[in-house]
Amino acid sequence: MGLETATYISQLVDTNPTSSDPVSQGDDHLRLIKEVLQAQFTTLGAAAVTTTAAELNLLDGKTAVGDASGPGSSTDNAVARFDGTGGKTLQNSTVTISDDPPIVTIGDGTAEDTTILFDGNAKDFYVALDDTADKLVIGEGSTVGTNSIMTITDDTVTIGDGSTVDTYLNFDGNAADYRMGIDDGTDTLEIGVGVAHGTTAAISMDSSADMTLGGYINFADEQAIRPKMKDYSEAVNALGSKSAAFDIDLEDGNVHSLTITSGTFNIGLVNALASNSNSITLLGTNLGAGTPSFVSGAHGGGGNAVKWPGGSAPTLTSSGTDILTFTTFDGGTQWYGFAAGIEMS
Repeated sequence: MGLETATYISQLVDTNPTSSDPVSQGDDHLRLIKEVLQAQFTTLGAAAVTTTAAELNLLDGKTAVGDASGPGSSTDNAVARFDGTGGKTLQNSTVTISDDPPIVTIGDGTAEDTTILFDGNAKDFYVALDDTADKLVIGEGSTVGTNSIMTITDDTVTIGDGSTVDTYLNFDGNAADYRMGIDDGTDTLEIGVGVAHGTTAAISMDSSADMTLGGYINFADEQAIRPKMKDYSEAVNALGSKSAAFDIDLEDGNVHSLTITSGTFNIGLVNALASNSNSITLLGTNLGAGTPSFVSGAHGGGGNAVKWPGGSAPTLTSSGTDILTFTTFDGGTQWYGFAAGIEMS
């Protein structure tokens, strides 16, 4: 019969040549086989293929990029070893990666440190198990247990390694930075603005647990329970000279100074803390130069008139100093006035 044609092995007819074909066609069949093999295996090059049939059979069923198999876990000194039993664990020395459940394991349970080392240009850092101390350590350098930045053991997280150095958490903000940590030079715990200890400290606490505030605390109308006050003062809010109706606002302070020049008008007492006791002290100059009347709430809001002892407001000094106090027990619905001192000058 005529010579067959083929490009790939699968196209070769295994019954050719037939017994009736002339012997001269044997050369043509040999050349065809060579051409098919070279067309089928185009990238083998000059290297010998030594893979066994069993090893080639490991590729059976691999139909997508990423499918892989390899020698079983009993094979030593391999760059990558695959668990030949479960087929889901990639092994490399004492590092295993499993996808069911998804776990990356470093170490083999023996008594030795296990480290992930970051080899930097100027500095090295590590995350490691300090097996002797049973601690997880984050540190500077490459030796586990030295220059510790943070250690974790049981339920305790420790920052620092006990050396003479400031240790703090830095919060890198957009407009402002903040810090919280130890100023080792003064043995104080600081919370402050910026990243340098000793500057703009909001709160500092020494080894006796005594705290110092670098700014005010805004309680936002919440309670300060069981305080023991010592060496405190109250800010005085200067209202200036007045000759027409206005309000005294408790949010501006509890002590106010005021000068009256003339006029008959209402003075409102506003922003008392609802349902609570509040008080105001008024240091007045020339209060009798006009005719002020004190009322609860805004001066134009129709609030209750302040109640005075005996039902009558005191006669105020037209040229001199009077001190008045006001108290409410219901958050400013009703105020009670007292003349603490008349004509004090």
